[in-house]
Amino acid sequence: MTTLAIEAPSRPQVRTVTGRIPGNRGMWAGITCEFVEFIVLFAVYFVARAHFPDAFEQGAQRLSLASGTAITLIMVTSSFFIACSVATIRAGRRRQSFWWLVAGLVVALGYPVVKFFEVQANLAQGINGEAGIFFTVYYYLTINHLVHSFWGILGIFWVLARHLGGAYSSDDYSGLEALASYWHATDIIWLVIFQLCYVLA
Repeated sequence: MTTLAIEAPSRPQVRTVTGRIPGNRGMWAGITCEFVEFIVLFAVYFVARAHFPDAFEQGAQRLSLASGTAITLIMVTSSFFIACSVATIRAGRRRQSFWWLVAGLVVALGYPVVKFFEVQANLAQGINGEAGIFFTVYYYLTINHLVHSFWGILGIFWVLARHLGGAYSSDDYSGLEALASYWHATDIIWLVIFQLCYVLA
């Protein structure tokens, strides 16, 4: 009599990665430098605010809360889209990942546009870097952040070009993940600036 051995169906292998730094160490060195730079600027903000509380309260009231809110929505939305790009490439959906990254870029480009019109409106009201201590600190913070965001936007273009060329897959997406890490860090810094300059000052 012949007996048949029936094997239980094997479970799909699930990759688990522990102790891994998202992106790469070089990018995290850059993010650390960015955080250190803004920590110094935030320290200057609090020292100046402690010495000139009235100037900070009155100065914040002259800023456009609508512009600050618009930039906040742009940063948060673009970060979400880029996070979706990373999530879909991990799942092996390259096409969806590419288009999520395109969406993140399109939204991110709204930041310098809104900032341009905000600065133009400020200058029309005589609000420049010499209009008082609050505005000096405000411009230092926001212009520095705009520069870092500009580098991030250039990074999105670069990663998008590589993505289009097939550089990323579910097995290798560290470049895309590094970009996302930088953009999220820049997003976090803006959320602090928004609170300090537009809301809590």
